[in-house]
Amino acid sequence: MPERPARRHGTKSITAGKKSSTLQSRPVDKSTRNLLDQTNQDTLTSKPPAGLYIISTPIGHADDITLRALDMLRNVDLVACEDTRHTGNLLSRYGINTRRIAYHEHNGERVRPGILRKLKNGAAIALVSDAGTPLVSDPGFKLVSEAITNGISIIPVPGPSAPLAALVSSGLPTDRFFFAGFIPSSSAARKKIFQELADIKASLIFLESPRRLANTLETMADVLGSREAVIARELTKIHETILRGPVAELASYYLRDAEAGVLPRGEIVIVVGPPPKSQSMHVGESNSKETDKLLQTALQNMGTKDAAKSVAELTGLNRRDLYSRALQLLGDAG
Repeated sequence: MPERPARRHGTKSITAGKKSSTLQSRPVDKSTRNLLDQTNQDTLTSKPPAGLYIISTPIGHADDITLRALDMLRNVDLVACEDTRHTGNLLSRYGINTRRIAYHEHNGERVRPGILRKLKNGAAIALVSDAGTPLVSDPGFKLVSEAITNGISIIPVPGPSAPLAALVSSGLPTDRFFFAGFIPSSSAARKKIFQELADIKASLIFLESPRRLANTLETMADVLGSREAVIARELTKIHETILRGPVAELASYYLRDAEAGVLPRGEIVIVVGPPPKSQSMHVGESNSKETDKLLQTALQNMGTKDAAKSVAELTGLNRRDLYSRALQLLGDAG
């Protein structure tokens, strides 16, 4: 059973009910300030070449901005951002007053032509999201696509990314991974997406809302079977937590909290390990005789649902497939 993670060394506990800012406002230390001042004098004096700059910004801790990102943000002609006030807070922290324009999913159709016109006229424009890397579950795809169609240069300025931060801290395989973005809100759509991804032999990465986390994990355990998973919450922020365990145990953990009226807060990334080798072979394939034998033994001592669950935990096979097969076996026996 997963345990509540201990507070990380160096983090602060805050009084319940107090809100922590999205971007931590601890001051820039003296050595960093000196480096920034020197960099400002040496390199931040010229406008970058024309093009659209895809710039990553902090996902929580404001100090995670890169020197190159600051260079670009200071010297481009315009910064297109989801929320001008949110990005303005980050820019003002580093003394940057570049003009900003709102560009998001609600005004994209109206604003995009003007941005493209400026780019075609030789402007250098930065595209940023509220947090992390633009276009990763954030608006911007259509702008980049149309800019490419118009022959405009696209320049990535890499940096923070919540999905990658969760993956590398998960302890799950990193050689192959699949980013699935936000999980659908309806239970039927959630089940469908998990079924579509079940056979991918890679770690799966999802973004999820705190209020749906418990139900999502329950569906995930039901569809994906026995797999290791990690819940990464509020990465790089004061209340960062990383919880590891089997999907079913994590589901039980958060369901108990939900029943007690305790819901997690903040932004959540779910990383799920690849299917066990035995799970790549479905019920009805070459291992069916062994599976049937296990189900028949289990059915002698328990009900159909419990038998399917027991064999699923033992083999890593899909619980629903095993339940259907158990019903077939009972029908044949009758």
